[in-house]
Amino acid sequence: MHKNPPLLPLWTLLTPLAGWLLLAGSLFVQAGVYALLLAAGLLAGVLAAVHHAEVVAHRIGEPFGTLVLAGAITAIEVALIVTLMLGGGEATSALARDTVFATVMIILNGIVGLCLLTGGKRFGEQRFGLLGVNAALSTLAAIVVLTLILPNYTTSEPGPFYSPGQLGFIAVVSLVLYATFVFVQTVRHRGYFLSEQADDTDAASAHAQMPSRRVAVISASLLVIGLAAVVLLAKAISPLIETGVAQLGAPQALVGVIIAAIVLLPEGLAAVRAARANRLQTSLNLALGSALASIGLTIPAVAIVSITNGWPLAMGIDAKSMVLLMLSLIVATLSLGTGRTTILQGMVHLVLFAVYLFMTIIP
Repeated sequence: MHKNPPLLPLWTLLTPLAGWLLLAGSLFVQAGVYALLLAAGLLAGVLAAVHHAEVVAHRIGEPFGTLVLAGAITAIEVALIVTLMLGGGEATSALARDTVFATVMIILNGIVGLCLLTGGKRFGEQRFGLLGVNAALSTLAAIVVLTLILPNYTTSEPGPFYSPGQLGFIAVVSLVLYATFVFVQTVRHRGYFLSEQADDTDAASAHAQMPSRRVAVISASLLVIGLAAVVLLAKAISPLIETGVAQLGAPQALVGVIIAAIVLLPEGLAAVRAARANRLQTSLNLALGSALASIGLTIPAVAIVSITNGWPLAMGIDAKSMVLLMLSLIVATLSLGTGRTTILQGMVHLVLFAVYLFMTIIP
Protein backbone atom coordinates (compact mmCIF):
# COMPACT_ATOMS: atom_id res chain seq x y z
CA MET A 1 0.00 0.00 0.00
CA HIS A 2 1.39 3.42 -0.94
CA LYS A 3 2.21 5.73 1.96
CA ASN A 4 1.89 9.50 1.77
CA PRO A 5 5.16 11.42 2.11
CA PRO A 6 5.79 12.39 5.75
CA LEU A 7 4.90 15.90 6.86
CA LEU A 8 7.23 18.08 8.90
CA PRO A 9 6.73 17.96 12.69
CA LEU A 10 5.13 21.10 14.05
CA TRP A 11 8.05 21.90 16.38
CA THR A 12 10.46 22.05 13.43
CA LEU A 13 8.23 24.67 11.79
CA LEU A 14 7.88 26.83 14.91
CA THR A 15 11.46 26.65 16.21
CA PRO A 16 13.11 28.95 13.58
CA LEU A 17 10.38 31.56 14.18
CA ALA A 18 10.86 31.25 17.95
CA GLY A 19 14.60 31.80 17.51
CA TRP A 20 14.05 35.06 15.66
CA LEU A 21 11.48 36.20 18.25
CA LEU A 22 14.03 35.55 20.99
CA LEU A 23 16.59 37.57 19.05
CA ALA A 24 14.12 40.44 18.74
CA GLY A 25 13.44 40.26 22.46
CA SER A 26 17.15 40.48 23.25
CA LEU A 27 17.12 44.02 21.90
CA PHE A 28 14.82 45.09 24.72
CA VAL A 29 15.64 42.70 27.57
CA GLN A 30 18.93 42.84 29.45
CA ALA A 31 21.08 39.72 29.72
CA GLY A 32 20.50 37.56 32.77
CA VAL A 33 17.74 35.00 33.06
CA TYR A 34 16.88 35.82 29.45
CA ALA A 35 20.24 34.34 28.46
CA LEU A 36 18.90 30.93 29.49
CA LEU A 37 16.04 31.38 27.03
CA LEU A 38 18.52 32.33 24.32
CA ALA A 39 20.55 29.17 25.07
CA ALA A 40 17.38 27.04 24.98
CA GLY A 41 16.39 28.64 21.68
CA LEU A 42 19.88 27.96 20.35
CA LEU A 43 19.70 24.26 21.24
CA ALA A 44 16.21 23.90 19.77
CA GLY A 45 17.37 25.68 16.62
CA VAL A 46 20.26 23.24 16.23
CA LEU A 47 17.95 20.22 16.51
CA ALA A 48 15.49 21.72 14.02
CA ALA A 49 18.31 22.51 11.57
CA VAL A 50 19.52 18.92 11.72
CA HIS A 51 16.03 17.65 10.98
CA HIS A 52 15.53 19.96 7.99
CA ALA A 53 18.99 19.15 6.62
CA GLU A 54 18.23 15.43 6.75
CA VAL A 55 14.91 15.96 4.96
CA VAL A 56 16.60 17.87 2.14
CA ALA A 57 19.48 15.40 1.97
CA HIS A 58 17.03 12.50 1.76
CA ARG A 59 15.21 14.16 -1.11
CA ILE A 60 18.21 15.07 -3.30
CA GLY A 61 20.39 12.06 -2.40
CA GLU A 62 24.11 11.68 -1.86
CA PRO A 63 26.60 13.23 -2.13
CA PHE A 64 24.61 16.40 -2.81
CA GLY A 65 22.74 16.04 0.46
CA THR A 66 25.85 16.41 2.60
CA LEU A 67 26.69 19.68 0.83
CA VAL A 68 23.40 21.26 1.93
CA LEU A 69 24.10 21.48 5.64
CA ALA A 70 27.85 22.07 5.25
CA GLY A 71 27.34 24.79 2.64
CA ALA A 72 24.61 26.59 4.57
CA ILE A 73 26.52 26.62 7.85
CA THR A 74 29.77 27.71 6.21
CA ALA A 75 28.11 30.53 4.29
CA ILE A 76 26.54 31.88 7.47
CA GLU A 77 29.80 31.41 9.39
CA VAL A 78 31.65 33.41 6.74
CA ALA A 79 29.03 36.16 6.92
CA LEU A 80 29.39 36.27 10.72
CA ILE A 81 33.20 36.51 10.58
CA VAL A 82 33.13 39.23 7.92
CA THR A 83 30.55 41.19 9.93
CA LEU A 84 32.66 40.99 13.08
CA MET A 85 35.76 42.03 11.12
CA LEU A 86 34.03 45.05 9.63
CA GLY A 87 32.77 46.03 13.07
CA GLY A 88 36.01 45.39 14.96
CA GLY A 89 38.53 46.63 12.41
CA GLU A 90 42.22 45.82 12.85
CA ALA A 91 41.59 44.42 16.34
CA THR A 92 40.05 41.34 14.72
CA SER A 93 43.13 40.48 12.65
CA ALA A 94 43.38 36.98 14.18
CA LEU A 95 39.64 36.23 14.25
CA ALA A 96 39.49 34.32 10.96
CA ARG A 97 42.61 32.29 11.76
CA ASP A 98 41.40 31.31 15.23
CA THR A 99 37.94 30.39 13.96
CA VAL A 100 39.21 28.33 11.03
CA PHE A 101 41.75 26.50 13.18
CA ALA A 102 39.15 25.73 15.86
CA THR A 103 36.71 24.52 13.20
CA VAL A 104 39.25 22.17 11.62
CA MET A 105 40.30 20.70 14.98
CA ILE A 106 36.71 20.25 16.16
CA ILE A 107 35.73 18.51 12.92
CA LEU A 108 38.88 16.47 12.34
CA ASN A 109 39.13 15.15 15.89
CA GLY A 110 35.91 15.87 17.77
CA ILE A 111 33.21 15.12 15.21
CA VAL A 112 35.11 12.43 13.27
CA GLY A 113 36.22 10.79 16.52
CA LEU A 114 32.70 10.74 17.95
CA CYS A 115 31.32 9.29 14.69
CA LEU A 116 33.92 6.50 14.61
CA LEU A 117 33.47 5.67 18.29
CA THR A 118 29.67 5.71 18.13
CA GLY A 119 29.51 3.64 14.96
CA GLY A 120 32.21 1.23 16.10
CA LYS A 121 30.53 0.65 19.44
CA ARG A 122 27.24 -0.18 17.76
CA PHE A 123 28.39 -2.16 14.71
CA GLY A 124 31.89 -3.33 15.64
CA GLU A 125 33.45 -2.37 12.30
CA GLN A 126 32.27 0.12 9.71
CA ARG A 127 33.32 0.59 6.10
CA PHE A 128 33.44 3.54 3.74
CA GLY A 129 34.71 4.46 0.28
CA LEU A 130 38.45 4.98 0.52
CA LEU A 131 38.84 7.04 -2.68
CA GLY A 132 36.49 9.82 -1.59
CA VAL A 133 37.98 10.16 1.88
CA ASN A 134 41.52 10.20 0.48
CA ALA A 135 40.54 12.96 -1.94
CA ALA A 136 39.07 15.02 0.89
CA LEU A 137 42.06 14.51 3.21
CA SER A 138 44.65 15.39 0.56
CA THR A 139 42.79 18.57 -0.36
CA LEU A 140 42.33 19.48 3.30
CA ALA A 141 46.03 18.94 4.08
CA ALA A 142 47.07 21.21 1.19
CA ILE A 143 44.72 24.05 2.13
CA VAL A 144 45.51 23.83 5.85
CA VAL A 145 49.29 24.03 5.36
CA LEU A 146 49.03 26.85 2.82
CA THR A 147 46.73 28.98 4.98
CA LEU A 148 47.73 28.25 8.58
CA ILE A 149 51.39 27.14 8.52
CA LEU A 150 53.21 28.59 5.49
CA PRO A 151 52.64 32.24 6.58
CA ASN A 152 55.02 31.65 9.50
CA TYR A 153 57.90 31.03 7.08
CA THR A 154 57.47 33.68 4.38
CA THR A 155 59.80 36.69 4.46
CA SER A 156 57.88 39.47 2.71
CA GLU A 157 56.09 40.34 5.96
CA PRO A 158 57.34 39.71 9.53
CA GLY A 159 55.32 37.46 11.79
CA PRO A 160 52.36 35.25 10.87
CA PHE A 161 51.26 37.50 8.01
CA TYR A 162 51.09 37.25 4.23
CA SER A 163 51.79 40.31 2.13
CA PRO A 164 48.70 41.60 0.25
CA GLY A 165 49.89 39.92 -2.95
CA GLN A 166 50.60 36.63 -1.22
CA LEU A 167 47.28 36.75 0.62
CA GLY A 168 45.38 37.33 -2.62
CA PHE A 169 47.19 34.46 -4.33
CA ILE A 170 46.57 32.01 -1.44
CA ALA A 171 42.91 33.07 -1.35
CA VAL A 172 42.53 32.20 -5.04
CA VAL A 173 44.39 28.91 -4.56
CA SER A 174 42.13 27.95 -1.63
CA LEU A 175 39.01 28.73 -3.64
CA VAL A 176 40.28 26.78 -6.67
CA LEU A 177 41.10 23.72 -4.54
CA TYR A 178 37.70 23.74 -2.86
CA ALA A 179 35.80 24.30 -6.12
CA THR A 180 37.72 21.45 -7.75
CA PHE A 181 36.89 19.15 -4.82
CA VAL A 182 33.18 19.98 -5.06
CA PHE A 183 33.26 19.33 -8.83
CA VAL A 184 34.90 15.94 -8.27
CA GLN A 185 32.50 15.09 -5.44
CA THR A 186 29.31 15.98 -7.27
CA VAL A 187 30.08 15.49 -10.98
CA ARG A 188 33.33 13.96 -12.20
CA HIS A 189 33.82 11.17 -9.62
CA ARG A 190 30.59 11.18 -7.69
CA GLY A 191 30.81 7.44 -7.11
CA TYR A 192 33.87 7.91 -4.89
CA PHE A 193 31.63 9.52 -2.27
CA LEU A 194 28.77 7.02 -2.32
CA SER A 195 28.47 4.24 0.23
CA GLU A 196 29.77 0.89 -0.96
CA GLN A 197 27.28 -0.92 1.27
CA ALA A 198 23.54 -0.66 1.23
CA ASP A 199 21.09 -2.13 3.69
CA ASP A 200 18.07 -3.31 1.72
CA THR A 201 15.72 -2.92 4.67
CA ASP A 202 16.93 0.59 5.34
CA ALA A 203 16.76 1.50 1.67
CA ALA A 204 13.20 0.26 1.32
CA SER A 205 12.14 2.13 4.44
CA ALA A 206 13.85 5.29 3.27
CA HIS A 207 12.25 5.04 -0.15
CA ALA A 208 8.79 4.62 1.38
CA GLN A 209 9.28 7.75 3.45
CA MET A 210 10.76 9.91 0.69
CA PRO A 211 9.66 13.51 1.38
CA SER A 212 7.76 15.31 -1.35
CA ARG A 213 9.30 18.15 -3.32
CA ARG A 214 7.10 20.65 -1.49
CA VAL A 215 8.23 19.38 1.92
CA ALA A 216 11.87 19.46 0.79
CA VAL A 217 11.55 23.07 -0.41
CA ILE A 218 9.97 24.10 2.91
CA SER A 219 12.75 22.33 4.81
CA ALA A 220 15.44 23.99 2.70
CA SER A 221 13.96 27.42 3.42
CA LEU A 222 13.59 26.74 7.12
CA LEU A 223 17.14 25.36 7.20
CA VAL A 224 18.63 28.65 6.02
CA ILE A 225 16.33 30.71 8.27
CA GLY A 226 17.02 28.49 11.26
CA LEU A 227 20.80 28.42 10.78
CA ALA A 228 20.90 32.20 10.56
CA ALA A 229 19.04 32.35 13.87
CA VAL A 230 21.44 29.80 15.41
CA VAL A 231 24.51 31.84 14.46
CA LEU A 232 22.97 35.11 15.68
CA LEU A 233 21.86 33.48 18.93
CA ALA A 234 25.43 32.23 19.40
CA LYS A 235 26.65 35.77 18.80
CA ALA A 236 24.09 37.13 21.29
CA ILE A 237 25.30 34.89 24.11
CA SER A 238 28.99 35.32 23.24
CA PRO A 239 29.45 38.25 25.70
CA LEU A 240 28.32 35.95 28.51
CA ILE A 241 30.74 33.30 27.28
CA GLU A 242 33.56 35.86 27.20
CA THR A 243 32.73 36.91 30.75
CA GLY A 244 32.69 33.31 31.94
CA VAL A 245 36.00 32.54 30.25
CA ALA A 246 37.58 35.65 31.80
CA GLN A 247 36.31 34.70 35.26
CA LEU A 248 37.85 31.25 34.86
CA GLY A 249 41.15 32.87 33.93
CA ALA A 250 41.28 30.91 30.64
CA PRO A 251 42.86 32.32 27.45
CA GLN A 252 40.64 34.38 25.16
CA ALA A 253 41.16 31.79 22.41
CA LEU A 254 38.74 29.51 24.29
CA VAL A 255 35.91 31.86 23.32
CA GLY A 256 36.51 31.13 19.64
CA VAL A 257 36.52 27.40 20.33
CA ILE A 258 33.19 27.59 22.16
CA ILE A 259 31.54 29.70 19.46
CA ALA A 260 32.87 27.41 16.71
CA ALA A 261 31.55 24.38 18.59
CA ILE A 262 28.10 25.96 18.87
CA VAL A 263 28.01 26.83 15.17
CA LEU A 264 29.14 23.29 14.26
CA LEU A 265 26.51 21.59 16.43
CA PRO A 266 24.01 21.01 13.59
CA GLU A 267 26.44 19.22 11.28
CA GLY A 268 28.03 17.43 14.22
CA LEU A 269 24.70 15.97 15.31
CA ALA A 270 23.81 15.08 11.73
CA ALA A 271 27.15 13.28 11.24
CA VAL A 272 26.80 11.29 14.48
CA ARG A 273 23.24 10.28 13.64
CA ALA A 274 24.40 9.04 10.25
CA ALA A 275 27.16 6.98 11.90
CA ARG A 276 24.63 5.45 14.31
CA ALA A 277 22.56 4.45 11.28
CA ASN A 278 25.64 2.68 9.81
CA ARG A 279 26.09 5.37 7.15
CA LEU A 280 29.70 6.26 7.94
CA GLN A 281 30.30 7.43 4.37
CA THR A 282 27.69 10.15 4.86
CA SER A 283 29.27 11.11 8.19
CA LEU A 284 32.73 11.51 6.67
CA ASN A 285 31.39 13.35 3.61
CA LEU A 286 29.70 15.83 5.91
CA ALA A 287 32.59 16.24 8.36
CA LEU A 288 35.50 16.51 5.92
CA GLY A 289 33.44 18.52 3.44
CA SER A 290 32.61 21.01 6.19
CA ALA A 291 36.27 21.41 7.12
CA LEU A 292 37.15 22.07 3.47
CA ALA A 293 34.31 24.54 3.05
CA SER A 294 35.29 26.37 6.23
CA ILE A 295 38.76 27.15 4.85
CA GLY A 296 38.01 27.25 1.14
CA LEU A 297 35.26 29.87 1.53
CA THR A 298 36.34 31.76 4.65
CA ILE A 299 39.88 32.62 3.59
CA PRO A 300 38.92 34.24 0.25
CA ALA A 301 36.15 36.24 1.93
CA VAL A 302 38.31 37.61 4.75
CA ALA A 303 41.18 38.22 2.32
CA ILE A 304 38.95 40.54 0.32
CA VAL A 305 37.99 42.44 3.49
CA SER A 306 41.63 42.65 4.61
CA ILE A 307 43.05 43.80 1.27
CA THR A 308 40.21 46.26 0.59
CA ASN A 309 40.55 47.97 3.99
CA GLY A 310 44.33 47.64 4.26
CA TRP A 311 44.06 45.69 7.52
CA PRO A 312 46.65 43.09 8.54
CA LEU A 313 45.34 39.53 8.64
CA ALA A 314 47.18 37.17 10.99
CA MET A 315 47.18 33.72 9.36
CA GLY A 316 49.98 31.60 10.86
CA ILE A 317 49.29 29.56 14.00
CA ASP A 318 51.83 29.14 16.82
CA ALA A 319 54.24 26.21 17.18
CA LYS A 320 52.05 24.27 19.63
CA SER A 321 49.07 24.54 17.34
CA MET A 322 51.16 23.46 14.34
CA VAL A 323 52.23 20.29 16.17
CA LEU A 324 48.64 19.42 17.07
CA LEU A 325 47.39 20.19 13.56
CA MET A 326 50.02 18.11 11.80
CA LEU A 327 49.54 15.24 14.26
CA SER A 328 45.79 15.37 13.59
CA LEU A 329 46.31 15.21 9.82
CA ILE A 330 48.75 12.30 10.12
CA VAL A 331 46.45 10.35 12.44
CA ALA A 332 43.42 11.02 10.21
CA THR A 333 45.35 9.77 7.18
CA LEU A 334 46.31 6.58 9.01
CA SER A 335 42.99 5.88 10.73
CA LEU A 336 40.99 6.50 7.54
CA GLY A 337 43.53 4.85 5.26
CA THR A 338 42.09 1.33 5.16
CA GLY A 339 38.41 1.90 4.47
CA ARG A 340 37.51 0.26 7.78
CA THR A 341 37.23 1.75 11.27
CA THR A 342 36.65 0.52 14.82
CA ILE A 343 36.31 2.16 18.22
CA LEU A 344 40.13 2.42 18.43
CA GLN A 345 40.37 5.05 15.70
CA GLY A 346 37.49 6.96 17.27
CA MET A 347 39.14 6.96 20.68
CA VAL A 348 42.47 8.18 19.25
CA HIS A 349 40.77 11.15 17.58
CA LEU A 350 38.80 12.01 20.72
CA VAL A 351 41.97 11.89 22.84
CA LEU A 352 43.65 14.32 20.42
CA PHE A 353 40.60 16.55 20.68
CA ALA A 354 40.81 16.44 24.48
CA VAL A 355 44.50 17.38 24.29
CA TYR A 356 43.64 20.29 21.97
CA LEU A 357 41.01 21.59 24.40
CA PHE A 358 43.30 21.13 27.42
CA MET A 359 46.20 22.94 25.75
CA THR A 360 43.86 25.76 24.70
CA ILE A 361 42.71 26.26 28.29
CA ILE A 362 46.14 25.68 29.84
CA PRO A 363 48.65 26.65 27.12
